[in-house]
Amino acid sequence: MPCALCGDIIPTEVNRCPACGAWARRRDFRAVGVAVFMLLGFDAFVALGSGISLLRMAHPLRQATHGTYDAEATGQAIAPYTDVFTVYALLVAVTGTLYLFWFWRAYAQSPGPHRHHRAWTVFGWFMPIVNLWLPPRLVYEVWVNSGRYRTTERQAAGAVVAAWWCCALLGVLLAQAFAHGSTDTLADARVDVHLGVAAAACLALAAALCMANVFQITRLQTGREVIPQK
Repeated sequence: MPCALCGDIIPTEVNRCPACGAWARRRDFRAVGVAVFMLLGFDAFVALGSGISLLRMAHPLRQATHGTYDAEATGQAIAPYTDVFTVYALLVAVTGTLYLFWFWRAYAQSPGPHRHHRAWTVFGWFMPIVNLWLPPRLVYEVWVNSGRYRTTERQAAGAVVAAWWCCALLGVLLAQAFAHGSTDTLADARVDVHLGVAAAACLALAAALCMANVFQITRLQTGREVIPQK
């Protein structure tokens, strides 16, 4: 196929134009990146909205006393938010499927050498224990290898990836704690609401930080020329 930039013929077995270095099929790759970016934005919006809605419940609980507290009514009011987090998990699964497709291509297009086989971009997310540390390392590797970065810029990218992964893991743990929380007493209800708010905040922040790495990697790989790291 001819290169859209210089007109040179790009062999089908390579991803970049041998003359100018432009990525082949970069427009298709950009479309996938935009789709993932928008879905992550919607995920962040849903999580943030859930957190704000839950936060409104904290005010009446602060004013309640042990004599006026109604455990049954509070439990009924909080129960739908557990379903919201379940629906949110399904939405994240859809986003994650498209993200894996995008990341599979991003990993293949990023200049090497790579420390891990390309298959780990998929299996690394599902293998127990390994999925706690390998995915962010792969994302960081693709990010910094897709452009020429100074040491401080590499550290900034690493900080964004680390913050994203920590927020995602913490959000999942807090959401599980919220789902198994109790409203039997006023103190338990207050703790459960705060757990839900914290979980929503972490998940929203994780989605926003993931948007940053998707945007930067897609931008670097769809530019006119990507300079590989030496």
